[in-house]
Formats: sequence, C-alpha cells, structure tokens
Amino acid sequence: MPWPVTLFDVDGTLVHAAGAGRRSIERSLVERCGPLDGRLGPLRLDGSTDRLIVRDALGLLGHPFDEATCDAILGRYLEHLAVEISTPGYRVLPGVSAALEALRARDALVGLCTGNVSGGARLKLARGGLDRYFAFEGEGVYGFAADGEARERIVEAALQRASARLGRRLDPGEALVVGDTPRDVAAARHAGCPVLAVATGSYRAAELAACGADHVVESLEAPAAVRLLLG
Repeated sequence: MPWPVTLFDVDGTLVHAAGAGRRSIERSLVERCGPLDGRLGPLRLDGSTDRLIVRDALGLLGHPFDEATCDAILGRYLEHLAVEISTPGYRVLPGVSAALEALRARDALVGLCTGNVSGGARLKLARGGLDRYFAFEGEGVYGFAADGEARERIVEAALQRASARLGRRLDPGEALVVGDTPRDVAAARHAGCPVLAVATGSYRAAELAACGADHVVESLEAPAAVRLLLG
C-alpha cells in the first residue's frame, strides 16, 4: 500500500521552471527597489521559501523588510510568473507524471510541501498539467510559503492538514516527504518525516545522501522510487 500521505516539493522535484521564478521575483524587486546592479548574486533560491527569499533579497538590496512590502512584491511576482512560466525550457521532470498517475490509481493521499506561495505552485504545476493531482485550498493537504518563512513550519502545516483530512492524528513517520535539496531533507527530518530525495534539482545524489535523506534516487522514474512511493 502507498504511504498514508506523500508530500511533494515543486521546483526541482516535480518540475523544472527554467528560471521563471527567479526572473519573476527579480522583475518585481526592480519595480519596488530600482536597479539590482548584480547585488542578488549571492541569493540562493534552492529549498528556500518565497517569503524568506524576499526578506533575503531586500537585505542584499539595503531595503527594510515588512509584511506589507513582502505581500506587495509577491503579488507582482505572481503577475510576472504567469508570463514567465510560458517561456521555453520548462519541463516536467522524469517519472513525475507516471508516479502521480500511479498514486492516483491507488487513491493515495498526496499533497504539496513547498516554499512557493500557493499561486506560484499552481502556476508552475498547471504549465505541465500537474495541478490536477493536488488541492490548493479547502480540504487539501499542503504547506505553502504563507505557513512560515522557515521550511520546518511548512512541513508542520502540511502534517496538520493531512491529520484533518484523515480524521486522526498523523504520525510524522507516516508521511513521506519528496524533495530535491538539503533544506527539504532537513525540514522533513526536523518534523520526524522520512525523506525520498531526488537528484533532479541542483544537488547530486551523494550530496543528498550526505545530508541525511533516508532514500536517494536519480529521478522519480527509478524503479526504487516507484517501489517506495507505491509501497
């Protein structure tokens, strides 16, 4: 049997957005702060959360952070992303569609555990037709950037929503988190969840294994990944 719940990251795990997210956030920051002049070079998006990305970016640009400013920047970000996500280079990552379809066929409970704001996750997944596998509100199982800047808070929120959906307290050990960065691994392990790490993002399998992932595969089309997801 599949896991009681499987929680998927988005960028680098389900899809490759070809830089659409970075371009969109940079466009919204230019509108708010003026020319970037290369100051965002140190900014790492991998495994971060959208609100933390805005906080870090504003710090690099010498601008103060507040919630209203962050909301405004992310609002414009979504408008830019709706355009940028359609540019060439986007792709659904290997094995993803087949894995999600197999989980659906078994009535498995799947959800999202991502640093994206809800609207950003929806846009990125809809581009590849993957949004149909997930719920973004109501009784859906998800953790988004609105749940906290720290990725640990996002995992905790997803577990709480999974418990509500199941009608019982979900033990963290019953939730498999699937991600592609050390931050995904660390946040899941902090919550007590097992982790399937996929080397389809910016990190190699050896790096993901070294940071504590329970299982590591090159992609979700690997036989070991399919066996683990489907139990």
